Amino acid sequence: MLALIGILTIATLLFCIMSKRLSPIVALITIPILGAVVALYAVPLFDGGQEIVPHYTTIPKMVVAGIAKLAPMAAMFVFAIIFFGVVSDAGMFDPIIAKILKVVGTSPKKIIIGTGVLALIAHLDGNGAVTFLITVPAMLPLYDKLGIDKRILAGITALSAGVNFLPWTGPMIRAAAALDVSTHDLFTPLIPAQICGLAFMVFMGWYWGRKEERRLGLAGATAGAGGDENAVTHFAPKELTEEERKLRRPHLFWPNIILVVLVITGMVATKIPPVVIFMVACCIALTLNYRKPAEQSARINAHAKGALMMASILFAAGVFTGIMGESGMLKAMAVSAGHFVPDALSSHIPFIVSLIAMPLSLVFDPDSYYFGIMPVVANIGGFPPIEVAQASLLGQMTTGFPVSPLTPATFLLCSLCGVDLADHQRFSIPVLWLASIVMAIGAVVTGVFPL
Repeated sequence: MLALIGILTIATLLFCIMSKRLSPIVALITIPILGAVVALYAVPLFDGGQEIVPHYTTIPKMVVAGIAKLAPMAAMFVFAIIFFGVVSDAGMFDPIIAKILKVVGTSPKKIIIGTGVLALIAHLDGNGAVTFLITVPAMLPLYDKLGIDKRILAGITALSAGVNFLPWTGPMIRAAAALDVSTHDLFTPLIPAQICGLAFMVFMGWYWGRKEERRLGLAGATAGAGGDENAVTHFAPKELTEEERKLRRPHLFWPNIILVVLVITGMVATKIPPVVIFMVACCIALTLNYRKPAEQSARINAHAKGALMMASILFAAGVFTGIMGESGMLKAMAVSAGHFVPDALSSHIPFIVSLIAMPLSLVFDPDSYYFGIMPVVANIGGFPPIEVAQASLLGQMTTGFPVSPLTPATFLLCSLCGVDLADHQRFSIPVLWLASIVMAIGAVVTGVFPL
């Protein structure tokens, strides 16, 4: 009975989120609470007829327990958004963009690979929309000038952002929150697999560039459209607004770069809690770039909306995970599901998940999958639950998010590139799925989970 109530709770949650009957925050809070009420008050009546009436504080205690587990992750995400927002406002990306535009010249191969590198750097903050807003406007004029297929612009940007999942990105935080594990334990073993994904991105950039050179009839890597090499070799970055110019701190480029490198190194190579790293780094970035308290407050306010939205979803997810775990529904569902999985197959589930994780992005939004589907699969047994989370991160809303109709960033990317959604999906989905499979093979080879 408890397993059935858990299944109905998750099914209702998925239906309400995916059909947009309720917002994720409302669904993650109200539906588990209703499920807990039914489980705590109805199950005893059917199991032996014992009328055991729980204390009225039972469900609130479950809620608080779940929120308490997620509080450090929510705090980390808030300060990570502010930190990367501040260094971006200060102009840390400007010289990088200018350098990339200068290096790529008029070679399609260099332009496409350079687009991937720029998207890789821009995705450091883990925000897909910001990545697209930085990358596409900077590179689109080059594609237009040379006549390079703009589906490639969308594809290489999507591929670069998709394989660049980091400890502070949404899927990583959701996976860690759902299973109550640290992002460090999730991410560190996946670094070799991610390197495989990045290498695949560079290969695809070279492959697409070579095809475009042949299609456009360019004799060499430096041949320009219509023979005018200088027309795009020195193409300038987009013009800044007056407000953006006031925020720029070009003389602090290297201090900001060093700070970002130290933050990433601290996240990967140390056991310092990520929330502490980002809190300290955020304070340093604010003080370094904007000395006046009013300026610091303005920068925090500028990025507060995105930080608050993600923190709210994580706290709402704490309600869901707390109730599902503390009530025993998750365990009951896993035990029931385990009866239907042959023993010989159970150890292969993480690898199977890694192969289908990317297309699952087209069906499940990140909240539905990581808080609804993944915990059940992870607790079936026969393997460490963390392996399913790591397998999921190789595709579900990582390589999958830039083509999923469930994410607004997909429509933003198509709009910026001037590409139809259907054309973008037909062109990019096979490549993004292949990238996920390449990373899955890398994960198997490096022992993250067995074949």
